[in-house]
Amino acid sequence: MHVQSVLEPANDELEQLAAPLDAVPLEVDASMLRRKLMSWYRSHARELPWRGVSDPYRTWVSEVMLQQTRVAAVVEHYEKFLRRFPTTVALALAPEADVLAAWSGLGYYRRARMLHKAAQFLTRERGGVLPNTAAELRTLPGIGEYTCAAIASIAFGESIAVVDGNVERVLLRLTGQPESRTAAGRAFVQAQASALVPRRRVVGSINAAGDHNQAMMELGATICLPRAPLCLNCPVYDMCRTRGEHRTAPRAAQLSRPAAYLLSLRKRGTVTEVLLELRSAEASLMPGMYELPPLSQDAVQGREPVLRLRHAITNTNYYVQVFAARGPQDRGLRRAVPAAKNDLHWVRTSRLAEVPLTGLTRKSLQRLDVMAVKLPPLADAIAPPR
Repeated sequence: MHVQSVLEPANDELEQLAAPLDAVPLEVDASMLRRKLMSWYRSHARELPWRGVSDPYRTWVSEVMLQQTRVAAVVEHYEKFLRRFPTTVALALAPEADVLAAWSGLGYYRRARMLHKAAQFLTRERGGVLPNTAAELRTLPGIGEYTCAAIASIAFGESIAVVDGNVERVLLRLTGQPESRTAAGRAFVQAQASALVPRRRVVGSINAAGDHNQAMMELGATICLPRAPLCLNCPVYDMCRTRGEHRTAPRAAQLSRPAAYLLSLRKRGTVTEVLLELRSAEASLMPGMYELPPLSQDAVQGREPVLRLRHAITNTNYYVQVFAARGPQDRGLRRAVPAAKNDLHWVRTSRLAEVPLTGLTRKSLQRLDVMAVKLPPLADAIAPPR
């Protein structure tokens, strides 16, 4: 017997959410919207390191990094990654561990593995050259519907709609529609987006389709926010039927899980080493990554952690405690580590930046001052008025 969760919308509610979508044609003046949007974008778009580049490889890397990751985190990793792997061939020839180490901190490590596999395929089969159409790009490992459209549009000027969460939100509000997590709802949004994309026109620094798609995403990311949208700053406010937040389906509740890890340090002369566990290459999550050795909750009863933090992975909040083995005499915690001896490795703390660490391990070691935190450069000071 199926018991409906209180968090799931009832069938009749889903039908109500989806009902208007099939019947509503595009009533937005596409030409007017594009003019208003592009005028705003040229004046207000954020300066991001992957905008205005002419190398399709750099566009590809940025689009993969931006999947389910904050722009600020991508800015921090993007240029460092490209300095390490400046071309498709350089990425293809690198060991996977080096690629994962450069990716560490961005999360969703399958993206890095698929990027690496795609680079190897391109180097082997196409001389390191990316295909220039969405249909061909879609055949590469790790490139889905959104990513192939983004690369084809931004790097090659193909007239194809790019639909991410930001674009979907903008279109639903413009047309006055509620959110619908149904095939009909997705088809509606895709149809609206496709109707608005301009024809292919690439002249000098102008890329009509690519610029339009970036402008739509920028509008959703900076103005048409999920909560408290900045409607009075919106360039298409007078064309919008919603002018505020739109109706959305209930979200699944976040799960909560406790987690405990061991911090074990040792000195070898002037060198400090930390004990890490290498996750199995067959692990379903983060295979081949290094992490602090996990501990059972029973093993840490009555002990005081040296660090507490919260770490979110998809829809789960992990409430993490890190426990320190205090000196050689504290063997209880070390014996409580369930990992096989061959999976445990002593790693120099000075080399941690070169090791593929899980995001949680990197965060923990940085907060414990075991691993250095690389701060972003300070902006130039503003000179006082004369």
